[in-house]
Parts: sequence; structure tokens; C-alpha cells
Amino acid sequence: MTKPLEGLKVLDFSTLLPGPYATMMLADLGATVLRIEAPHRPDLLRFIPPMVGGSGAVSAAHASINRGKASLALDLKQPESIGIIERLLGEYDILVEQFRPGVMDKLGLGYKTLSAFNPRLIYCSISGYGQSGPKQADAGHDINYLAASGLASYSGRADTGPVLSGLQIADIAGGAHHAVMGVLAAANARHSSGRGAHIDISMTDCAFALNTICGASALGGGPEPHAGTELLNGGTHYDYYRTADGRHLAVGCLEPQFAQRFFAAIGQPEWNARTAELVPEALRQLKADIATVIGAQPLAYWTDIFDAVDACVEPVKTFSEAADSQLMRERGMLARATLDDGSHIPQISNPILIDGARAHASRPPDAGHTTRGGGLPGRDSIQILTGLGYSEEEIAYFLASGAVAEAAAIS
Repeated sequence: MTKPLEGLKVLDFSTLLPGPYATMMLADLGATVLRIEAPHRPDLLRFIPPMVGGSGAVSAAHASINRGKASLALDLKQPESIGIIERLLGEYDILVEQFRPGVMDKLGLGYKTLSAFNPRLIYCSISGYGQSGPKQADAGHDINYLAASGLASYSGRADTGPVLSGLQIADIAGGAHHAVMGVLAAANARHSSGRGAHIDISMTDCAFALNTICGASALGGGPEPHAGTELLNGGTHYDYYRTADGRHLAVGCLEPQFAQRFFAAIGQPEWNARTAELVPEALRQLKADIATVIGAQPLAYWTDIFDAVDACVEPVKTFSEAADSQLMRERGMLARATLDDGSHIPQISNPILIDGARAHASRPPDAGHTTRGGGLPGRDSIQILTGLGYSEEEIAYFLASGAVAEAAAIS
């Protein structure tokens, strides 16, 4: 396993998806990640079924996105917890949080306060609308950020309007990935400056930046992008087509050489000339004609044909089909994690290959039980506190006061 980020130590105050996905990427690549979790308000991701392992104690989703991370359960409203965080900053100089702006300041854990303890602190704040601006205090979800960014307006069909994506684009491509980039950029700058930075990741800003092609055209005086009118969103023959058995074929043959092969493969070589027609009505008719041909045969028929034709055409696979495909198996995109009870579960690998090897943090996820069947935070509380130099008496006091909790003691 390659560990290019070995030596980076991250405190993770985030829950659910954007922050945990970002710190999963960092952990996969070798960073040490410590989750700071609320003792009696566990991350809801812990309770998403199915529960896996021999004891059925761990959510498969939680086991994946929080792999490779340790867990310290702290009640941040207790003053003793703030002292523990300050001591942790002697070792951990990267922090990721995704509370609404102002929450960490109210807890005494804002950037200005904590950077006074460690000027090298890289403090990454992930939020819906950013740390400043008219919507900074507003609640939101992925669907709201896509709406506010303009992306949703041309994602879908003209007759249906915006459609929901199968994944959370603003959360992952926006929040998580940009957080990783921001953290690594700040870490690189710190090598020469010796100082940390406060990184402001707005998932709406990041989603807006993803308008890179259509947005650049509109800003340059071009037409407003709309659903079903652009080169890559259904305005041309580039699209999904339904097969006779209710499956779909992805046709991406934009370039002339690929289009020529595609139309020849479906038995209509003369239709290639029609792709040069720029009148919307003519393009809609071409798509309707393609749909009729594709719809006359099942997916297996077209798969057999296009397996032998390099034309940018692929069957739309289910997730299970993709996971079991020769491509994903040979590319090593499935890994295996070992749980505390010795059982194994499959997981999606980190997609980054470095010198031919994939980094994948396989540390078992948190164990323990709640009445709802999920794992508990705080598995590593005692070990972390001991490593920070706290005595047994001090640790006993923290546990008694409720500032700290360990998984076995949480009900």
C-alpha cells in the first residue's frame, strides 16, 4: 500500500457524507484521521442498513466511508473537552468540520482560537453556502446547492425539468473533493511559510464552478443552457436509449469516426450525415429514429454488437454488474475490509493508482452496539487520551463528567 500522505494528522469533526468522504480519501492515502464524535448523537450514517459483519453491528456505508479512522467521543459542550482538543492540536495540525458557520466559534473551537494554539493549523470548513454571504446561516442539502448553482437548470429533460442524480454531486464532487484539494494545497504552502490557513469550502461555490463548459459559454455571450439543448445533455444524439427489455444503451459517439461506426453497426450508415444538421427539430427526429432501432432489440443484442465496435457505446450496467465486471475486477476497484470479529466485507477501493498500487485504508470500522443496531463512537477514546499523556485518574474524571465517552459505556 502506498502512503503518500503519511505524517499528516487530521481531526475530523464531520458527519454523514461530504466531510467523511474527504477524510476517507485522506486516510486511504496514508493520513492519520481521528474522528471527534458526539457520545449520544452518533453519526446517522452508522444506522444506514444493511448491517454487516458476524455480529451485524456495523453499517456497510459507515464501514466504508469511515474506514481507516479512529474515534474519540467528546461532548464538546463540556469545558474539559476543549482542553483535550487543545492538547490534540499539539499533534494534529489539520482539522475538517462541516457545522453551519459560527457553530465552532460558539463552542470555543473556531479557527482564530485554535490557530493561536498551533499556528500551523490547517482548518477546513465545509458548508452549504460558505462562511460569509447572505445565505451562510441557511440550512440545505445537495439538491439545494445544485439549484442555487445553476447546474440543476439544465440537468434533465425539457419535458420533465431537473432530475435527481444517482449521487450527491454538490456533496462529493463539490464539498468532499474540493476539501481534499484545499487541504493538500494548504499543506504544500505550509512547507515554505510554516503557517496554516482557514479553508472555506462552499458546496454551492464548488457546484457553481462545475458549470465550467456551459457557464463559460453563457458568460462569453452565448445562450443560456437549458435541459435537452446542449451538446452533452440531450441536445444531440449523445444520449441514453431504451432497449426492448427495458434496459438502456449509452451512445456517446460525438466524433465523426465514432458516429460513422455507430450508424453502420445499427444498420443505418446513411444516418451519419444527419448528425451535421443543426436544426433542433431535425436532431429530435434523428434521436427518435435511433430510439426506434435500439428499442427493437434487447440489451444483450446490442452489447454483443458493440463489444466488437469501438464507437463510444456502452450498456448501462447496474451497480452489481459494474462491480462484477472484468474492468472493475482487473482494475482492482474492489477491496476487502476485516471487521473486529474477523469477518470480511467487500468495499469500493480508492480510485487513485500511484506507481501501479492502490492506497486503501483497511482498518476495521468501529464496533459496539446500540439499541438501533449500529456501531458506537468512542472506540479509541481511552487509547487516544493515554497517548496524549493523561493519567488514569484524569481519564476516569473525564469519563465520570461526561466530557469523554468510550463505546462500551454508551447506551
